[in-house]
Amino acid sequence: MDILIGFLAGFAGGLGVGGGGILLLYLTAFTETNQLSAQGINLVFFLPTAAAALFLHFKNGFVKWKTAILAVFFGIPAVFSGFFIAKSIDETLLRLGFALLLLFIGLKELFRKEK
Repeated sequence: MDILIGFLAGFAGGLGVGGGGILLLYLTAFTETNQLSAQGINLVFFLPTAAAALFLHFKNGFVKWKTAILAVFFGIPAVFSGFFIAKSIDETLLRLGFALLLLFIGLKELFRKEK
């Protein structure tokens, strides 16, 4: 079952439709993985996909370096801040926050108007 979920999450991630959400839901709902560990596993799972996407975008000239440098500059402190906040709050609250975030994003995408 783990291999199937890994394949589905990787396939969905490759299509850009939220493989991490599938992986996180599986790890927290169907295994005994706590939320913080599941988030860490998800980040490690994402690295090969991100590396491949960056390579292809760079090769095709789609990388906007000014934007990328700003994202890295502000993203790294945000990652550490998020980690310490997530580690300091109750896991139930963390799960609820993640569920609400997924619900919000899903509803936003569902009712989004195309430009």
